[in-house]
Amino acid sequence: MNEYKKLSIKEWAVEDRPREKLLSKGARLLTDAELIAILIGSGNTDETAVELSRRILSSTDNNLNELGRKGVDFLKSFNGIGEAKAVSIIAAIELGKRRKEAEVFNKNQITGSKDAADFFQPLIGDLNHEEFWIMLLDRGNKILDTFMVSQGGITGTVIDVRLILKTALDKLASSIILCHNHPSGTMQASDADIKITTKINSAAKIMDISVLDHIIIGNNEYISFADEGILN
Repeated sequence: MNEYKKLSIKEWAVEDRPREKLLSKGARLLTDAELIAILIGSGNTDETAVELSRRILSSTDNNLNELGRKGVDFLKSFNGIGEAKAVSIIAAIELGKRRKEAEVFNKNQITGSKDAADFFQPLIGDLNHEEFWIMLLDRGNKILDTFMVSQGGITGTVIDVRLILKTALDKLASSIILCHNHPSGTMQASDADIKITTKINSAAKIMDISVLDHIIIGNNEYISFADEGILN
């Protein structure tokens, strides 16, 4: 009885090979697993690159956003993924985030909460810790700059309101948007979120600077204080 022989990618029909498929049909028609397979190049003794990529994706419920939250050690836990391949995957995901961020920044104008959320989502949406950011805007709501205020969590990190206002004044900002992420994915403003927003808003008014919104970023979703009517 003949034993089943697993085909390598080189033995697949040309149209089924990820690289050849990309060249002939375009990247858009490749599955997520096929794109990752191109990055890693080869699988292991039991799996092709595509099969291994499918298993990696399956471990994160086929969610690229969840995969983006993983690190090198997680990827290296899969047989056939060494440090170089893990770094390639992480680098590709990071480029995707930066492209999304660049699209919003190139637009250079915030017309609503979605624009702000679209800017911050690729920046902090996949983090496993909290970060608090400020976006500075001119009178036409064009982005002047963004900067991180703190890491670690709002309740456990001192947010220097003076630093926020000094930077806003130095950049001649007319308004600011606050943003932080909830790594847990909980889409609800806490008492601490509301208190720090009120504190910054009250101080900004003295300097004639408007706090337009406070965005909370979750797992590919967000809430807006302005939209929810809780911006004091």
